[in-house]
Amino acid sequence: MKPQDTVFFFLLVGLILVRKPRLFLVSGLVCWVLSIPLFAKWIFFTAERLTWYGVAFVLIYLLIRYEK
Repeated sequence: MKPQDTVFFFLLVGLILVRKPRLFLVSGLVCWVLSIPLFAKWIFFTAERLTWYGVAFVLIYLLIRYEK
């Protein structure tokens, strides 16, 4: 498990405990924005992980949003 995976899981658990949908959306968008320069510098492994983390955050945002 890479360090970014550990940070992702801690952040995910923290956001789930808070249950504010907007924070999930912002976190997903931040992950996508942070992945852009990594793709430009050809750091594909971390950039790809950040895009998947962004998808996970936005998916959870949608699930919480439509649950209400």
